Formats: sequence, structure tokens, C-alpha cells
Amino acid sequence: MTYEEALKYIHSVNWVGSKLGLERTQELLEKLGSPHKKLKFIHIAGTNGKGSTAAMLASILEKAGHRTGLYTSPFINRFNERMQVNGKQIPDGTLAELTDLIQPYADAMEDAPTEFELITALAMEYFLREKCDIVVLEVGMGGELDSTNVIGTPEAAVIAAMGLDHVKELGPAMADIARAKAGIIKSGGSVVSYGGNPEADPVFEAVCREKGAKLRQPDFSGIVPGEFDLDGQSFSYGGWKDLRIPLAGRYQMNNAAVVLETVEVLRERGWRISEEAVRQGMAATRWPARFEILRRDPVFIVDGGHNPHGIRATAGSLQRLFPGRKITFVTGVMADKDVESILGIIVPLASEFFTVRPENPRAMAAEELAGRIQALGARATPCESVAEGVAKAIAAEGPEGVACALGSLYMSGEVRECFAQNL
Repeated sequence: MTYEEALKYIHSVNWVGSKLGLERTQELLEKLGSPHKKLKFIHIAGTNGKGSTAAMLASILEKAGHRTGLYTSPFINRFNERMQVNGKQIPDGTLAELTDLIQPYADAMEDAPTEFELITALAMEYFLREKCDIVVLEVGMGGELDSTNVIGTPEAAVIAAMGLDHVKELGPAMADIARAKAGIIKSGGSVVSYGGNPEADPVFEAVCREKGAKLRQPDFSGIVPGEFDLDGQSFSYGGWKDLRIPLAGRYQMNNAAVVLETVEVLRERGWRISEEAVRQGMAATRWPARFEILRRDPVFIVDGGHNPHGIRATAGSLQRLFPGRKITFVTGVMADKDVESILGIIVPLASEFFTVRPENPRAMAAEELAGRIQALGARATPCESVAEGVAKAIAAEGPEGVACALGSLYMSGEVRECFAQNL
């Protein structure tokens, strides 16, 4: 099987859809010899900040000398981003080889696995073959019935910032979503929760009591911001002084505090992680499409925020870096998101909008999105493509302006490709 054939098989219509439950993943992994039972994990759930938190932790563990796997979704530009070891993506040939291995097992299953379940099983086999000391494992959706939850008690279960998302699958209320995400909490485990959500926090606390798990939360009031600019920011937190992260989003200091609390949990469990490894790991973190600066003349930012909680964080970062400035937005959204709330947050910041339709069946048409924006009293022009939207935003702003593409991670890859020579 070639790399192209492997991707065609993985993305085959046979696997389309989302079916919650662990049975199919467990069956597939058993056929592979249960590789997940021979690995150690940090398991990360939550609504916003999962990927950034995972990237920081993986970078720190690598700098500490541990062979570290990283499993995330979705990918931004290339499928291989989803499985990395010590910052290097799975090679094309290895992906093809492992897909070849897994295909007959998957094809023989009476209840066919979904694409995400297939990829999760493949990743587990890859991380075992690569002799990973630890794997930073990001939940796909929810927690309890997500295919990544086939693992036993992780070294740490991390719950990132909570918001309303995937309400159709997980439930209409915050407490329902929290219960789904609390499913990654295992008996006797250690849990780090972002906290600060009055509806979700009691759910996590109750599940930890029930499972005999230790719970800790960061104290965000202990964050002391330092210098910040387009290249990142410095901050202090508790006993940690003058840490640097090359991530410009204001919200990343909160994610970093969650990471530092997780480092303490790992140390308590015997993991060797020096202060220098933490400093170097944070400073070396790279996480595309999360308030990522793609150009400086004009400034052009891409952010994958796609729900009100995430968009609000992005808006705060824009106001922090560009106080009083109006911004041109390139915007595309999924039709099943809370579009009105998203627009209510960014319209007051905007000089104008160029709307696009991300490459996804769930995406809202650019014309419909433009109409919704215009109904709120803002200027909006629908575009035929993401590339057209980017070009028009740059032309509208001129060399001294500020433009931002946001609304969906699914369009972030296309936006980045417009600046590929600079990345």
C-alpha cells in the first residue's frame, strides 16, 4: 500500500460518521495485540485549549529526555501531523505500512470502526513500535465514549477550558458535557482541571470523589504577565519566574498554568522533569493555527477558534495586542455552531468581513454568512475561496493594518497555505 492508498482507505466512505462507544476500538486493538496496554499516557479532554496544552506538555517531556508521542486532531495542513514522536510526524511509509497491517482486521469487523477509531488504533501501534516512554493523547470528542478512552488510568488526566460545543452529541447543558468529559477520570488517578466553570467544576469534583482521584486546579490569579508582542509572551506563575512561550494568545498563559500543574503531578508520580526542561520545552512549543502570526505587513493572524468561548479568547488577545484598532476578518464557520454568538463577539472589533466556505460538508455558505453579518450592521463580502478572502483582506488593510482569519480549524490549513513560503 502506498501513502496515497493509505489515506484513501482511511478517508474511505466506509468509515464516515461518528459513533460513540469503545467496543469497536477495543476489538481492533485486541487484534493488534493491545498496544495501548503497554504504553503510558497523559489524557487531555476539554473544549478549548486541548491542543495547545498537549503541545506544551509534549515539548517539555521531550526536553526532559523522554521519548514522547503526541496524538491530536484535526490536522491543519497534513494528515501526518496527528501522530508525532519527539516533534516529528509519522513518516509516509510508516503510515502506509501500518494501514496495510490494520486493513484486514478492520474490514473483517461486523461493526465497522469509524475513521477516528481506525486512526486511534493505528496510532497506538505506532507509538508502541516507536518505544514511546509516554504519549500525550488528545480526546477527539467528549471523553467517556471517545475511542481514546480505551486506555487505563493515565499518568495524568487533564481537562482543559470548558465551553458549549458538540451539544448534539454530548448534551444540551454544560453539566451534560462535563459528565462526558469527566469520563477520562479513572480510579485512583491524578486530575488537573482548568476550572473556573461553575456548572462543570462540581461534576469533576464529584467524579473525582467517586473514583478516589486527586484533583488540582491552577490559580490563575497567581499569573503575573510579563512582556508580550507578536513573537509570544513571558509570565510568572507561583514559584515559576519569567517563563517564555512563543504563543501570542492571551489565553495561552492560562493553558501554560494548567501545564505547570500537570508537570507537578508528573513529578509526584516519579517522572524526571527538570526546571530547565520546563523552560526549554515551553520556549520551543509550536502549535499552528492558534493565534499564529503568518505575516507582518499587514499583520495577518490565523486562529482556529470556532465556538463562543474560543472566539472570546481570540478577541481578548486581539484587543490586548491592538488596542482600539479595527480589524479585517476572513471568516468561515460550520453551520451547526452558535454563529450568532460568535458574530456578536467579533462584529464590534471589525472594520469589515470577507466570508468564505471552509472545505467541509457542515460549512455555512459564504453568502449566507455574509448576510448574517450584514444584518448586524457590518460590511461583509462573500468570496469564492479562502485564497480570495485572504488576498482581499490583505489589500483592504494595506501594509500597516491588521487582519485575522478565524471561525473554523477546517479553513486554517487553507489560510496557512496562502503564506506557505513564510512558514
